[in-house]
Amino acid sequence: MILSMTSIVLHTKSYTSPARSELPRLEKRLPALLSVIAGTVDVIGFLTLGLFTAHITGNLVVIAALLVRGGPLNISQVLAVPIFAAAVAAVWGIAKALERSGNALARPLLLIQFLLLMCAMIFSIIYGPVANRQSWTSVVIALIAVSAMASQSAFLHLALAGAPSTAVMTGNLTNAVLSLLDTLSPSHPLEEGARARLKKTLTVVVGFLAGCIAGAAAVSILGAWAWSVPVVLAGLAVIWR
Repeated sequence: MILSMTSIVLHTKSYTSPARSELPRLEKRLPALLSVIAGTVDVIGFLTLGLFTAHITGNLVVIAALLVRGGPLNISQVLAVPIFAAAVAAVWGIAKALERSGNALARPLLLIQFLLLMCAMIFSIIYGPVANRQSWTSVVIALIAVSAMASQSAFLHLALAGAPSTAVMTGNLTNAVLSLLDTLSPSHPLEEGARARLKKTLTVVVGFLAGCIAGAAAVSILGAWAWSVPVVLAGLAVIWR
């Protein structure tokens, strides 16, 4: 009886839920695809709407410069910061309501990103290329795209905490250079696991660059349909496990 109880306890301790056991696989496969999505969305947003939709840093710089030196203020850039924060908070609220974590949280949050990008594409197709970046259609499309990228960022923090950022390349490039130097150094590395970190960060840097190129090409070739590229990629992220 005692042996049986001991066996049950040991089995319980060694058990890992399916959601948790799939996290390493998700951390390997999803960041590369998400970085391509972030790159396409960032470039399409910059070329057609005049703001960076995938990260907030550039918008903060532009806002600060305009506040100090003056000039026409892009409404989308001003609203991007609070809308990004609100979207992150909304994703957190959805995650809390679902009472899920890790792999179980992946599909619902990736579906949010897909639906938001789909909305941006629909608005772009209906109203066509936006000549006036201060128009309400331009602002709506921009803020929907910002919300989509906020959902991706929140997803990484809530479901794939070990994954690198898929939209902010400054830290990734720094990590890649340091990891490369540690990998090539004949002496003891400054940080352990340099080769694995190098592979992880280079994947997202190359993915983001590829996404930027694809986004620029999409704007030149597809025009108002350019948003269809990140929409298709976001759909793949939802179903690709």
